Amino acid sequence: MGSITRNLQGVILGAPGVTGKRVTALPKTGLTDFMRSIISKEQETKEPFYVLDLGVVAALIDKWTRTLPMARPFYAVKCNPERALLGSLAALGSNFDCASQAEIELVLSLGVSPDRIVYANPCKQESHIKYAASVGVNLTTFDSKEELDKIQKWHPKCALLIRIKAALEDSGARCPLGSKYGALPEEVTPLLEAAQTARLNVVGVSFHIGSGATYSQAYEGGIASAKSVFEAAAHLGMPRMTILNIGGGFTAGSLFDEAATAIKPALQAYFSNEPDLTIISEPGRFFAESPFTLATNIIGKRVRGELREYWINDGIYGSLNCILNDHATITCTPLACNSNCANPMCKGERSYSSTVFGPTCDALDTVLTGHQLPELQVGDWLVFPNMGAYTAAAGSSFNGFNTAAILTYLAYSNLS
Repeated sequence: MGSITRNLQGVILGAPGVTGKRVTALPKTGLTDFMRSIISKEQETKEPFYVLDLGVVAALIDKWTRTLPMARPFYAVKCNPERALLGSLAALGSNFDCASQAEIELVLSLGVSPDRIVYANPCKQESHIKYAASVGVNLTTFDSKEELDKIQKWHPKCALLIRIKAALEDSGARCPLGSKYGALPEEVTPLLEAAQTARLNVVGVSFHIGSGATYSQAYEGGIASAKSVFEAAAHLGMPRMTILNIGGGFTAGSLFDEAATAIKPALQAYFSNEPDLTIISEPGRFFAESPFTLATNIIGKRVRGELREYWINDGIYGSLNCILNDHATITCTPLACNSNCANPMCKGERSYSSTVFGPTCDALDTVLTGHQLPELQVGDWLVFPNMGAYTAAAGSSFNGFNTAAILTYLAYSNLS
């Protein structure tokens, strides 16, 4: 894989959103030293920051291409809209799943062709539909008669995917979506008939088993349900459907391998007789989660017996909103700069049960409780890995702490 990712490096360095910016080359274990170099240059402000490792992005694209090559990725922009990430993915051939006018504008600003965008929001504001029509974004989703009415009025030439509720409800997803989106089985035929009456072009089926799914067999249920919709459309005499959108829910690592193992035989079982079928997907966290590392500064401390309490300058209302909104389980590593730890990572030091608070005045802003940490001091740092999925994208400026102002430094690691 090393030679493949090296070949991708030049593509990424010339990508929109990356070109012209400083990208630091990292050895395989060089992230900590890179973060310390950033910290040494920012001694005055000590603001939180991200490191985006574009070498990890290249490795993930390579992994997707080798493991699930039949499913064209349309990266879910809502997961993390960092321009360098989007530009890298675009240069490496990814398409994009956008949910609003602003997301479409962002992707188009990177030079991406509108035919590489699926407007994958089943309920859209009318002005956003008009905008999509004006810029040539001609593929979208629907799951209600009312949505068809809006599309017929403002974008009647748009190709449509009927969004269905996957047959297997329990996918173990961090964030289930079935309660909000997806036509029920008994609603499918009436919706297809309504589209037919309105002379709208339904070209395929979309489903989503939920964000961060852990039970991969749910994909098989969704694919089986989609096949029944293809058959219902054929029974109605509609033009042959050509697109199957298997949605998102993918997580890098062993869960992705499990998902691929479930998806490939299901496609063979249900769609082997569809030779012209285009299969697309909407991965978000698969590409965004692991390339980002967050560094936060310890701005306060309190000792209560054996308990240590620390305050950091990012929290639940900022990047770490993922704890509440994405049900994320986070970890952190101390990076000592001011304390007397024997080494920068404080390995081997005595640990204490610790609470970590965010910077706002709300007691809800509690990041970790009962977490084992060495004795740290104000000015030391806590580093959080795997912080790219639904983190900065969903942060706020509550209490005047502006998540959007957190800087992202670019690096490219040699993972071979």
